[in-house]
Amino acid sequence: MFEADQSRLPEVDEKSNSLKVAIKAKDQYGPVLKEPGHNPLRPKERWVRCVAFDPTNDFFVTGAADRMIKVWDFASGTLKLTLTGHISTVRGVVVSARHPYLFSCGEDKTVRCWDLEQNKVIRHYHGHMSAVYDIDIHPTIDVVLTCGRDATARVWDMRTKVNVHTLTGHSNTVATVRCQESDPQVITGSHDATVRLWDLAAGRTIACLTNHKKSVRAICIHPTQNAFVSGSPDNIKQWKLPNGVFLQNLSGHNAIINAITVNQDNVVVSGGDNGSVHFWDWKSGYNFQRLQAQVQPGSIDSEAGIFALAFDRSGSRLVSCEADKSIKIFKEDESAVIGLFVVI
Repeated sequence: MFEADQSRLPEVDEKSNSLKVAIKAKDQYGPVLKEPGHNPLRPKERWVRCVAFDPTNDFFVTGAADRMIKVWDFASGTLKLTLTGHISTVRGVVVSARHPYLFSCGEDKTVRCWDLEQNKVIRHYHGHMSAVYDIDIHPTIDVVLTCGRDATARVWDMRTKVNVHTLTGHSNTVATVRCQESDPQVITGSHDATVRLWDLAAGRTIACLTNHKKSVRAICIHPTQNAFVSGSPDNIKQWKLPNGVFLQNLSGHNAIINAITVNQDNVVVSGGDNGSVHFWDWKSGYNFQRLQAQVQPGSIDSEAGIFALAFDRSGSRLVSCEADKSIKIFKEDESAVIGLFVVI
């Protein structure tokens, strides 16, 4: 069992009511993480690179360096289905809320649409000149967004497979892309240390945010607020939309940030290449919990990296995908004063 470091609680200020509660309840600021009662899911022979939940919360999907996509029953943690077809690492997966489709992308330069009723690929999207690193779908129109090592993001018509726009402007790998219904409908982060906001209809840059000094590998849009967060080795930054106004830094996660996610309760979670997972309060920026991934038997210490994080639809469960080939599921500790998480 890991214990919270009570000696490092910050001074009370006026920023956050939740922060004040945590300080007042210092004596109760107890267990943070319990050792798992069973082994984490270890389905892969290679790194697990991406994860996505389906809209019903019944299952989640992972992609890995073994070129396979696996569909898992969320309640039991059992494997439901394995999809094969990619010939290199699967880097991104996303499940449609409007169609029985799963979309994937990978280092084989391909983007694929899988019909989950037939469990087979029904469409390929060709155009990227190099590895495709991330994928997202528009919540209300039939558009797929991808990005990759060719320094572009691409907009695809889901049904016709037409490359509607090629979003150019980044000078290095585009590592992450996110899409939303309101403007700006597309946000990208790149190894050129910039974040770009895009006009989806026109296919052009609205704003280029240059506050980061190192590569941006992860972006997450807040589920209920018109804002987003971006992760980089220099720090994590919060931004206000639609114009990309800088809000604050979340400082202290001294690692390459590979993954970041936010739930509706204002909990931000970041995962680093050194196996560290940090939990933050969105409003105050307070880092209220830190975990260190424990590599599974048969893995080496250098395989402690976190590659992907995703909250389930309720925001009370968190899935992590790790370099030791494991998938871990965390749940919120309902007995804690503030939102702490334990492994299940």
